[in-house]
Amino acid sequence: MDLQKPREKARVVVAMSGGVDSSVTAALLKREGYDVIGLTMQLYDHGAATAKAKACCAGQDIYDARRVAERLAIPHYVMDYETTFKNDVIDRFADSYVRGETPVPCVLCNQTVKFRDLFKAAKDLGADALATGHYAQRLPGSQLHRAVEIARDQSYFLYATTREQLAFIRFPLGGLTKAQTRALATEFELHVADKPDSQDICFVPTGDYAAIVKKLRPEAARGGDIVHIDGRVVGKHEGVVHFTVGQRRGLGVGGEAEPLFVVSVDPDNARIVVGPKAALLRDSFALHSVNWLGEGTLPIDGVQVNVKLRNTHTPVVATVFGGDTAAAAHVVLNSPEAAVSPGQACVFYDGDRVLGGGWIARAPAGYALPHNLRGPRTAAISTGI
Repeated sequence: MDLQKPREKARVVVAMSGGVDSSVTAALLKREGYDVIGLTMQLYDHGAATAKAKACCAGQDIYDARRVAERLAIPHYVMDYETTFKNDVIDRFADSYVRGETPVPCVLCNQTVKFRDLFKAAKDLGADALATGHYAQRLPGSQLHRAVEIARDQSYFLYATTREQLAFIRFPLGGLTKAQTRALATEFELHVADKPDSQDICFVPTGDYAAIVKKLRPEAARGGDIVHIDGRVVGKHEGVVHFTVGQRRGLGVGGEAEPLFVVSVDPDNARIVVGPKAALLRDSFALHSVNWLGEGTLPIDGVQVNVKLRNTHTPVVATVFGGDTAAAAHVVLNSPEAAVSPGQACVFYDGDRVLGGGWIARAPAGYALPHNLRGPRTAAISTGI
């Protein structure tokens, strides 16, 4: 790591979730001679944990982190962030569904609890750096890049990290593959070497996110109509929480000539709008709360980038224009895409480098790209989401 101190004098706090990735991160830094402290966040409590738990930062995982710290002979602390996590992640997750969006809680968690609160805790412990088990690379100049193993890359979830935070954070696993990480865990004789990866949203270990949202925000379970884009009522639903833009399965609508997809979610009228796949295509949309990690400062104007519209999306070419405020932007895609979902993150890339990103905004009906940004190709495009 590029710290200004000799390794034996440099203190590194490692965010230890109890999984194999953060455990190997701590082990590697310990072996390299750093003064390592393990810090685990208590984020929620689902009751008695089991060895089969698939989510991080609760019960069994805290126990696993503690065992690894003992194996490595490093100090280990557990910090209670339950209230903060509920306010900044779980509540905002539920509110996003109420607004008819599809949230990305991992971005919210990185943006708040991990790289705001954990950042401060590491500083309070006298750390020279905070290390995590994310698969991403921090290159000289505090640049954020994709991991070597693209299939494991987590840079999409880190786009909101600030420049100040990137100067302090390190990602030791970014140059490794997952197979190499597990091999190192075996080499270090860590009991979590074969521990399964987390698969679900961490605070929804059962996978039933709708139940969480309905408990916190009952209004998201208000039933209503499923309406075709041609105006026909084609079915009923049991709450907007069950739907996301682009969804095909579980609509409960049949008898149509072609498959139907969710085109938009109208929470104010408890209405789900459906249509053929072609109705999903968008080639421009608005962003809010933009974070810029490239050269210069916001607002950016007319910058060509590659964008990912969700974590599993293949990057596509787009041009980003400044918005009405410094933290807003308009994105124009070179080719229409069907993966534009309000509440998801749109992340900007230059090759493997992350240039920033923002949240895809819900546009009012009839929203169109501002006239001053339209060229011949986009002049007639309307992007009501």
